[in-house]
Amino acid sequence: MRIISGDLKGKKILIPLDKSTRPLKDMVRESIFNILEHSSKVSTKLYNSKVLDLFSGTGSFGIECLSRGANNVIFLENYQNSLKILKKNILNLKLENKSTIYNESAYNLKNCSLDKIIFDIIFLDPPFKDREIKNLINEIKKLKCANSNSLLIIHRNKKSDDKISQYLKIIEEKNYGLSKIFFCKLD
Repeated sequence: MRIISGDLKGKKILIPLDKSTRPLKDMVRESIFNILEHSSKVSTKLYNSKVLDLFSGTGSFGIECLSRGANNVIFLENYQNSLKILKKNILNLKLENKSTIYNESAYNLKNCSLDKIIFDIIFLDPPFKDREIKNLINEIKKLKCANSNSLLIIHRNKKSDDKISQYLKIIEEKNYGLSKIFFCKLD
């Protein structure tokens, strides 16, 4: 897997060999960033942004953000195999000064002192089998780490029925293979 664009374009991102982590497919990642950069519906800009990457895996989304000019990214990952690779990726790409990694479940946001940060972009990529996304959205609202200008990008299985529109305002929704991507704002 490689970084698609930006300062680190073409650099390799390590991925796990086990099947427990579902890396974000290049096509889906590229499509997300095309929408971020070119959609008239999405007004959030990536350059100089603060990004929260939840269920980070090996960091492909957050690293792509940094390559494209994000100011900093906070990664949350608690699966040890992915966490080791995420740390290696950050070190190999010399992104330590722009990254913070929490060995924490995304459902434990309150343990990460994020209540004083307003993120421009929050990326949620829970396991497809996870059915607790509503609780995570409520936690983000409670911590006030997003505001009406923040963009929440949610990656789900296209067959999932999470009823995201009950909790967030969907700006754009796209399907790619087995994936469904929601671009949302707080209500």
